[in-house]
Amino acid sequence: MGKEYLTKERLEEFKKELEYLKNEKRNEVAQRLRQAKEYGDLSENSEYAEAREEQGNVEGRIFELEDLLKNAVTIEKTGTHAVVQVGSTVTIKKGAKTSIYTIVGMYEAKPEDGKISDDSPLGKAFMKHKEGDMVEVTTPVGAVKYEILKVE
Repeated sequence: MGKEYLTKERLEEFKKELEYLKNEKRNEVAQRLRQAKEYGDLSENSEYAEAREEQGNVEGRIFELEDLLKNAVTIEKTGTHAVVQVGSTVTIKKGAKTSIYTIVGMYEAKPEDGKISDDSPLGKAFMKHKEGDMVEVTTPVGAVKYEILKVE
């Protein structure tokens, strides 16, 4: 796993989720497993099977979050950027239409809110460009040109 760009807020959300899973959810699932074992034959015990499946899901999510947090890079807002980078807000123009996007990591992308991933086709295309640059993005319907009006 490479670098994962996160805002401070999202980083804290993931840390809280990890803490909850490790301290509360793990214990809750362990208790369910103990109770299910008391019902007898484990081969035909649906409660035990469900608890084991949940345990696998919880442990998988813990592993995923630990890996994510290990590779997390906090996005810092530092004012005006000379070039587009993660954390930049970019005002672009395509034809007569102007749009504003903030470049974020994949875990924070919400295109409907103007947040696009640095790994998305548009995000990749805008990276390392500056105000006034024309950027061409290849789409299924052909090449589309964008002009970068402003980088913040």
